[in-house]
Amino acid sequence: MKPTFALLLLAAALPAQDPAPDMQVVQRMARAIQKEIYTLPAYGVFDDIRFSIKDGVVTLKGLASRPTLKSSAENVTKKVEGVQKVVNNIEILPLSRNDDQIRARTYLSVYGHPALQRYSSSRGTIWLSSTNVNFGITQDPPLGYHAIHIIVKNGNVTLEGAVDNAGDRAIAEIRANGVPGVFAVENRLAVLNDEVPSEMKKPKKQ
Repeated sequence: MKPTFALLLLAAALPAQDPAPDMQVVQRMARAIQKEIYTLPAYGVFDDIRFSIKDGVVTLKGLASRPTLKSSAENVTKKVEGVQKVVNNIEILPLSRNDDQIRARTYLSVYGHPALQRYSSSRGTIWLSSTNVNFGITQDPPLGYHAIHIIVKNGNVTLEGAVDNAGDRAIAEIRANGVPGVFAVENRLAVLNDEVPSEMKKPKKQ
């Protein structure tokens, strides 16, 4: 599977206006920044960092589950060729045992569903210790690529990233909504293929 979440992050960074003469430079910067952030050891399934570029100024946005990620993202961005200044507007999510437990349970619920296991590099091989499930998953998150990011703030869950179809998008939302302790779920998953799978279509009346 292609890294769809990273591609969305990159698309969000590129200017929306018509291409300028230096567009190739901006695109090269965006790809380099995206790669640096995406490969940070601290960046994972419980984070959502985006950025924009204008006149050499990079503005970092989004949410980080750990303070170290905010500073790390800024440090690697500063080193990218062409970056003149970094404005770090990344919000650090509050430290909460309840949110930590919700992250673990939502992760297990979403990625434990057979239809959604392919969106993780673990391919459905999910292992979490009892310590992590109860408290500690924020500091020791599941490793590897995840197309569906799970952002938890004060009991509220936001699903970020991209899935292949509307059916998978709906399943992810249903699974997240079924997690005990979750107040509300905002489904911001992009759909790469708007066609509804045949098994999700309602039969026509005779």
